[in-house]
Amino acid sequence: MTENEKALQETFTWARSVDFSDYNSALGYYQVQACLEHSRGDTLLDMPCGDGTLTALMEPHFQRIVGVDASSPHLGEAKKRLPKVEFHHELIEDLQLDERFDTITMLNVLEHVSDPIGVLRKAASFLTDDGVLLVHVPNAQAVNRKIAVLMGTLESCEELSPFDINVVGHRRSYDLASLCADIEASGLKVAATGGVFYKMLSTPQMDWFLRNGPWKEGGFGWGRVGAEPRDWKAEFCRACYEYGKKNPEDCNVIYACVTLA
Repeated sequence: MTENEKALQETFTWARSVDFSDYNSALGYYQVQACLEHSRGDTLLDMPCGDGTLTALMEPHFQRIVGVDASSPHLGEAKKRLPKVEFHHELIEDLQLDERFDTITMLNVLEHVSDPIGVLRKAASFLTDDGVLLVHVPNAQAVNRKIAVLMGTLESCEELSPFDINVVGHRRSYDLASLCADIEASGLKVAATGGVFYKMLSTPQMDWFLRNGPWKEGGFGWGRVGAEPRDWKAEFCRACYEYGKKNPEDCNVIYACVTLA
C-alpha cells in the first residue's frame, strides 16, 4: 500500500513554479506570510515541501528546517534550491524522526492523502508541547467557485475537476467546517482559522490577468489616475490578501492553526 501510494504521488506533475506560475507564486507567497504570522519557535518541519519554493521563503525565519515530500522529482529541485536544508523522500504517514518541531507546516496536502485524520495525528506526533501545526487547504467555498456554479461550469462547489484529480491529485474538497471537523476528529485543537487570498476568477484566468492585465496607469487601468507610479500588480495581490483576512470563507485557501489538545 505504501509503495503504491508513493508511486501514485510520483505521477502528479503539478509544481507551483511551473503550473500557472504567476498566480501560484503570488498565492504561495501569501500562504507563507500567513504561516509566519502564526509560527512559533525556530525549528520548522515543512511537509510536503514540494520543489522547495515556499520552503525557501520560510528559510530566513528559522534556524533549522526539515522538508519532506513523496515526489522524488520535486524533492530533487528542493535540494538544489536549498542545499543546507535536510530533506526526506517519504510519505508523511511513514515518516520516522526522533526530533520535535516548534512549527509544522502542511500546505495543501490534506486534500491529497487517503487518510487525512491519520496524517494529522502523525504530523502532531512531531510537535513540541507548545508547538503549532499550520494546515492549509484549497477552499471549496471560494468565491470563484460559487461564481462557477452559477455559471454552470461546476455542478457544485465541492466538485473536483479533471485537472484537480489527474494533474494535482486531489481526493476531496474542504470548507472551514469540514477542515475543523477532521482536525477535531484527530484529537487536536483548532486554535484559530483564517483565509489566504480573495480569488474572484479561476486559476488560469487569475494567472493570465496577473501576467497581462492593465497594471500601468493608462486612464482606466488599475493604477490611480494622476498618482505616482507604483507596482499595481503587487498592490492588487496585497489587497486581495488583506481583504481575504476579513473574509476567509471567500478565499482561495483556508487554514487552521492547530495545537495539541
